[in-house]
Amino acid sequence: MNKDQVKGAVKDLAGKVQEEAGKLTGSKEQQIKGLGRQISGKAEQIYGDAKEAVKEANKPNKPY
Repeated sequence: MNKDQVKGAVKDLAGKVQEEAGKLTGSKEQQIKGLGRQISGKAEQIYGDAKEAVKEANKPNKPY
């Protein structure tokens, strides 16, 4: 797991909390901001996943 995956997961979670807080208070603005933060977090996680895949693909093959 790399830092982009972790940061993305944290943003996603924070966005979910913000969205729920907006629902509880009736604030559409906070709900929208929360959804935006979730999208940003998921994108960062995907970027981190891609970096990990490239890193794994570039590892030298070990003979058995």
